[in-house]
Amino acid sequence: MKPLAGAALILLGAVARAQQNPPSFTDQPQFGASNPLVSEGDRWYLKRQEGRVGLKASAGPINQAIALYDKATADPHYVEARWKLMRALYFKGVYTGLDDDSRKAVFEKARRIGDDAIAILDSSVEERGIKGIVEYGPDFLAGNLKNRSDAAPTFYWTSTCYGQWARSVGTIEAARKGVADKIRDWGATVVGIDPEFEDGGGYRILGRLNDQAPWIPFVTGWVSHDDAIKYLRQAMKINARNFANRHFLAEALHRGDEKQQAEAVSLEESVVADPPSPQRLVEDLSFQELARQSLAAWKKAS
Repeated sequence: MKPLAGAALILLGAVARAQQNPPSFTDQPQFGASNPLVSEGDRWYLKRQEGRVGLKASAGPINQAIALYDKATADPHYVEARWKLMRALYFKGVYTGLDDDSRKAVFEKARRIGDDAIAILDSSVEERGIKGIVEYGPDFLAGNLKNRSDAAPTFYWTSTCYGQWARSVGTIEAARKGVADKIRDWGATVVGIDPEFEDGGGYRILGRLNDQAPWIPFVTGWVSHDDAIKYLRQAMKINARNFANRHFLAEALHRGDEKQQAEAVSLEESVVADPPSPQRLVEDLSFQELARQSLAAWKKAS
């Protein structure tokens, strides 16, 4: 398409001299971003709701965004393009009705992009003379990345894409490969950098992980139902209106006692009753359908 071709020509002349100074995360287009491909990709990303049929999003707009962000990653240091590419790939993998093999391929690519983006961030810390970043852990890493507006979204979207990849290959196999440990550390890093990012996204990652990851002795022995609820309640404190926060907490609570199960039903009923966000229409409609399915299954089992 003409917008894609034109932006690509501009990038060829600009990428060599462009400096990385990504703006703060927002769900609005970055018209002032230094990279024209990212700016155009943002415009297409905001059109991701267009052409949907029910809960299924059209692949057209998100594929345009993916192509533009992908081209922008030609800059080997441009982290913003990478986290936005992961965000777009996540939407494509979850909401466009892909078959299992296609979905797996999408998240295989997304996790490679995430590994690349995190390596860039790690290198930026090490270039300041801070060594041993892996050994020091997520708290230390987060403390040294607070000044980078691309850090929280990078660890957040890498975590979520790895989680979807784990579902594609099997959670037990993924856990044995150390994926659960990585997601746990990345989620903690998001909390350390910005606990309010994506409506408590770091806490949501940690809570969902503790609820969904398989408990395997000497591998994921840290998995805890109590921690799942604790972290998901932390996310709810940040934004109790967020559909994902409510639905994930409801699923975790329903594995508990009668009082927790009653709270779970109330949460899912509120998800179904509330109007979806126009900015996250496909995502919220999908959570409403999941809530309906949970309520129906719980009613049948009672």
